[in-house]
Amino acid sequence: MASIVIAQTTVNDEGKAYEIGRAAVEARLTAGVHIEARMTTFYWAKGAVQHEREYRLSFQTTTEKVAALKTRVLEQHPHDVPQWIVVPVVEASEEYLAWAVKETTAG
Repeated sequence: MASIVIAQTTVNDEGKAYEIGRAAVEARLTAGVHIEARMTTFYWAKGAVQHEREYRLSFQTTTEKVAALKTRVLEQHPHDVPQWIVVPVVEASEEYLAWAVKETTAG
C-alpha cells in the first residue's frame, strides 16, 4: 500500500493560498489541503529580521505524487525562496490512507 506525507508551504496572500491549494486538489496531486488562518512569521532576509503575515498550506498526498506536487506549487509560488517541507506520516488509519490514495489516483 502507498504511504502518505504532509507537504507544507506558506504564502503571504490569502487569495494565492486558495489558488495554489485548489489547483493542487483539482490536478489530483493532493487528496486535500488545509489552509491555516493567518499567522505571523519572523525570518532572516536581506541582512535583517523580517516579519509578515502568512498562510500555511498543508497538503495530504502520497509519496508517489509529492514530486509533481512540489513542481506545481513552486511554479505558482510568489516567494523567491519558498518554504517546502515534507513530513512523513508515521501512522494513519487504513481508511484515511485508502481515501488519500483514491483521491490522488482518480480522474
